[in-house]
Amino acid sequence: MRLIELFSRQATDVNFRADNKDQVIDRLVDLQFTHGNITDKEVYKKAIYAREEEFSTYVGNGIVVPHARTEAVTRPSLAVVRLAEPIQYNEDDDGPADFFYMIAAPMNGSLHVDILARLMNLLADEDFVEKLRAAGSEEELLDLIDKAEIEHFGDGSFTEEEIAQAEDDSRYRVLAVTACPTGIAHTYMAAENLQKAGQNLGVSIKVETNGSGGVKNLLTAEEIAACDGIVVAADKNVDMDRFDGKPVVITRVADGIHKPEELIRTVTEGKAPVYHAQNAGGSAETSAGQSAGSAFYKHLMNGVSHMLPFVVGGGILIALAFLLDDYSIDPSNFGTNTPVAHVLKEIGGVAFGFMLPILAGFIAMSIADRPGLVAGFVGGAIASAGTSFTSLTGKSAAVSAGFLGALIAGFAAGYIVQCLKKLTEKMPRSMDGIRPMLIYPLIGTLLIGLFMFLINPVMGAINTWIADLLNSMGSTSKVLLGAVLGGMMSVDMGGPINKAAYVFGVAALGSGRYDVMAAVMVGGMVPPIAIALSTTFFPKKWTAEERNNGFVNYIMGLCFISEGAIPYAAADPIRVIPSCIVGSAVAGALSMIFGCTLMAPHGGVFVFPTVGSPFLYIVALLIGSAVGALMLTALKKNRE
Repeated sequence: MRLIELFSRQATDVNFRADNKDQVIDRLVDLQFTHGNITDKEVYKKAIYAREEEFSTYVGNGIVVPHARTEAVTRPSLAVVRLAEPIQYNEDDDGPADFFYMIAAPMNGSLHVDILARLMNLLADEDFVEKLRAAGSEEELLDLIDKAEIEHFGDGSFTEEEIAQAEDDSRYRVLAVTACPTGIAHTYMAAENLQKAGQNLGVSIKVETNGSGGVKNLLTAEEIAACDGIVVAADKNVDMDRFDGKPVVITRVADGIHKPEELIRTVTEGKAPVYHAQNAGGSAETSAGQSAGSAFYKHLMNGVSHMLPFVVGGGILIALAFLLDDYSIDPSNFGTNTPVAHVLKEIGGVAFGFMLPILAGFIAMSIADRPGLVAGFVGGAIASAGTSFTSLTGKSAAVSAGFLGALIAGFAAGYIVQCLKKLTEKMPRSMDGIRPMLIYPLIGTLLIGLFMFLINPVMGAINTWIADLLNSMGSTSKVLLGAVLGGMMSVDMGGPINKAAYVFGVAALGSGRYDVMAAVMVGGMVPPIAIALSTTFFPKKWTAEERNNGFVNYIMGLCFISEGAIPYAAADPIRVIPSCIVGSAVAGALSMIFGCTLMAPHGGVFVFPTVGSPFLYIVALLIGSAVGALMLTALKKNRE
């Protein structure tokens, strides 16, 4: 093993300020603890002080190497502190000190001697030490040590002793969970920023992502038991019961992106409240004290996030059916005239048909946990069918309650089951198994069915009115609608306003209005592309890092991932957000003017072949992106 392998970024601090020896030792011990190899911090600290009492560990040239062997250390490690201003470490030292290297070593063997020997061999080079003093960051300092060690010793180990390695489940001080409704951009951006913030703060952290591909980096029971606390940055429900009794910070996924250091400090400073699970198993409510608006948004997004794969898969297949069909064979059966088109449309239709039951089912599950799922599915299916008491008697035709009806069914089913839970919670414990298996599905399904029979005629009428209103809109009104929806996609780029416009587009898609979805998607594609264009053609307006990351925004924009613009919007919201809104509004309006349609609610450039008037759609995207880029460039000042 090489010496550099005992260092880490989170155990290095190159700009610490201290007034005395105790403050330096406290900081070094804290940094050592981030390695996860110290079972008892106080025992280790006492060992350090015991070694200091024997004689000073000051070695000259402003360098101090405090070290200790103890049973509290499971494997060796190194921590580094460079002071902004030197201090007199001990009264008898021949000068002030500004560089401190703390060694932690297990009790068995003589590893601390081997570590100390190699370290002192490197630090004997005064030119090398001056380079370390000039290092501008923790990364640069460690890189200098790495290069110097290779130059002096090659890849050779500093010891012949066998060294215990860190296990995969080493203790993390902070754990985190990130999740967003679509599970694409916000989830991973929050995870990345939390990781970076943990490194900057010297806090070991592990982040679990609940993305579109499932749960990754799953937190284990051992890690949860050993950590100081958990950060849950999520806009949809996650498994919370596992955190029962632990300090937990519950917040939006956007805070994980914009305020990661604040969230981590809340845990490490002991300010996080203790979480108490309210349900036995499954997904718990992520915040008992959240506002009604936040709760509504979270429940709705839980339904939307589970619904989207069905809508996307089914919608694209239906769109491909129309693309591959021959209209001239039988215009009245367009979409099913050829065998290939017929197969695609049937499969897509089945997938698309699950949209409303899935939406209602997972809204209900978000509210009432798994017992709410059955009632929610049934309510959504009845909303889709449009069944009512009058339609059962044949006095009127069934009219689908559509997206709005399924939304109401989901919330109604969730709260019906919640009421059933309250009403039956005092039943004998011997009947606990009957409640979720019989009472909730039986009575919950019956009640939501009766409720939807009553509500469907009203929601069906509203749904019909909205469809008629959209169909009756003149060209001016459509253009205005396209501009408003396109602009909304850029207001918060994945936030509530963005999602409101997107949900409206999906609802219109279910009603057969494909021009609305086209305006929504092109509006969401503009922000990243506009920023990418500006960084490419006007580099003086941007920093080197912003320019380097700009190319990625071309890809994100073409994939309909608006969140690629978030880092730029967060850094300069006054200029970036208005520019993106204007560009998206122009693109949405042009999409309506050109009569573009889109049957698939996602996919970006990959579903362009299914777009009605695809070339004009590309023109709308290019013009909107160019307008946004030019406005942004005009507003921004040149960077030095």
